[in-house]
Parts: sequence; C-alpha cells; structure tokens
Amino acid sequence: MITHIEGKLVEKNPTDVVIDCNGVGYFINISLHTFSQIPDRENLRLYTYLQVREDAHSLFGFSSKVEREIFKLLISVSGIGANTARTMLSSLTPEQIKDGIASENVALIQSVKGIGAKTAQRVILDLKDKVLKVYGIDELSLIPNNTNKDEALSALEVLGFNKKQSEKVVDAIVKFEPEAQVEQIIKEALKKL
Repeated sequence: MITHIEGKLVEKNPTDVVIDCNGVGYFINISLHTFSQIPDRENLRLYTYLQVREDAHSLFGFSSKVEREIFKLLISVSGIGANTARTMLSSLTPEQIKDGIASENVALIQSVKGIGAKTAQRVILDLKDKVLKVYGIDELSLIPNNTNKDEALSALEVLGFNKKQSEKVVDAIVKFEPEAQVEQIIKEALKKL
C-alpha cells in the first residue's frame, strides 16, 4: 500500500526514524543496516513495507529496494516474523543474507541472535530457489576457485585415495572452512577417509 515515504527527517534512532511528510509524522521501524545508510541531511526517502496485523499497523523502512525484497522473502518463512527479519538485517547485510542462503551457509544464518539451527535450515530450504531465481545467481559461481582445494585433492590422489570420495570429503571441509590451508584440508580429509 505504501511503497516509499519521502520527507523531512525529524528523529533518527538505531531502530526507528520519524519522517515528516507534508505535516504527518511517520514512525518507521528500521534495521541497523538502514540506520548506517541514512545520511544526516533533512530530506530522506525510505522504501517501506506496511505490516497489517489485528493489533497493529507497522511501517518498516529500508534504504534500498534490495533490502526490502530480502525482508519480504524472510517474513514469508514460517517462524520468521518482522522483528526477527529486522534483526537479521541488522546483523548481516542484505548481500550477506542473500549469499548465505544461496550457498546454504547455515552457520552464517544461525549466527544471528535468536535464530536456531532448525530455523536457519528452514530459511535456506524455503528461500534458496527464490534467491537463485530472483537474483540470477549461478550455483557454480558460489564455489570460488580454490587452489588449496585442488592441491589437496591431487595430493590425496597421489596418496592412493579414490578421487570421487576425496572430492566429497574435501568439498565438505572447504564449505565449512573456506579459508583452510592445503595442509589443514589434507589432515582433515585423512581423518574422514
């Protein structure tokens, strides 16, 4: 119903702002990400989402359309309410959330206060296909070229381990710890092979 509000910034707090639009003051809930993006000048435009519930009508404001879209995706997940979605956008940038969902990074999503393992998995399960489709992310581009991974794989092959089995184990290690050194990957893989 209300897609954006533009007006004079009257009050600015880490969790909310008040914007005067032609004599009407709008109280808008914001994330810390939006708070950090808001310039300290008088005129301001925020993209908004109006949540209508039995007991309240709440406006949520975002510095960009992308952040608003991520918010809408998050609240579409069972168990994620508007305040939880706002907390997620306060802890992580919209890009981090988008990339975390696309690359199935449960640990990243779970790092947000109040998000448990099951909720993080549900977010990824429910939103991965939507995020990949909406943002045109190619699944292959999510796995960066990892020379450490390649070196570890060739070392394991030289040691006589099955290539397919080694790839599975090494992929799991690199997914859990992308910055792992060659020696570390090989040591972890040897424990699991």
